[in-house]
Amino acid sequence: MLKSLYSGVTGMKNIQTKMDVISNNIANVNTTAFKTGRVRFEDMLSQTNASAQTGINAQQVGLGVQVGSIDTVMSGGSLQSTGRALDFGIENGDSSFFTVKDGENTFYTRDGGFYTDPTGNLVTSGGLKVQGFVANPPAVNDTNFNPDTFVDGKTMSAITIPQSIGEGADKADLQSYSVDSKGFIVGSYSGGKSMVLGRVGLTSFSNPDGLQKSGGNLYTESANSGAPEAGSPGEPGYGSVRSGFLEMSNVDLANEFTEMIVTSRSYQANSRSITTSDTMLEELINLKR
Repeated sequence: MLKSLYSGVTGMKNIQTKMDVISNNIANVNTTAFKTGRVRFEDMLSQTNASAQTGINAQQVGLGVQVGSIDTVMSGGSLQSTGRALDFGIENGDSSFFTVKDGENTFYTRDGGFYTDPTGNLVTSGGLKVQGFVANPPAVNDTNFNPDTFVDGKTMSAITIPQSIGEGADKADLQSYSVDSKGFIVGSYSGGKSMVLGRVGLTSFSNPDGLQKSGGNLYTESANSGAPEAGSPGEPGYGSVRSGFLEMSNVDLANEFTEMIVTSRSYQANSRSITTSDTMLEELINLKR
């Protein structure tokens, strides 16, 4: 009798965990590049009343439920147009991430809403420096431009958009800049100068679902994510970068509300198994009056 009570308790406890995940998904439906979570359950140990024999199946009674896994679904969200040059969305690359650094700590993100600080560094809303491949000095953007002359496909550094180039009579001020689908940052300077300033870098993982969330739309490498592999947008295994777009959350509200209904009813059903077991115990106790 007590087994049914405790089975109901495990059901209510673990279903509450699923409700927590559903609520978090709904709360982040408008969070840039948020990845929805899901909960999977598995049964706990079963008590064997009789072992299996030839022609006779085993008699086992389950002892409840437990959380099997809490997964992060890394499928790409839709891209939303913003028209802002420093808003970047990753297209067709679910395992690709922007790399950002806070001092010596490295993080990864799908949130491409970037800004420039007073020194021209490309940074996130939290001030972390965006990493990529830097042209030093900037390369002239003409038919002779060769991206291999300044891009090292493995080593990244902080991306900087200089407000001026040259000195003295050759000094030119930044007028505008743009980023193409392959991540090249092209600056237009006074005097008609067009310069390639650098290239936005991407990092890929063999198992992106294994990354750990760190808050602030950031992820960190884990023992199950695989080693980070640096690369450039448009290369095999990496997505392309769309300037003027941001990735939306991949939360499906219709699915979340459906799961909420099922979860609520499951919680209610487990509470009924507890109250029913309690009623049966009460009847047992009332045998002795």
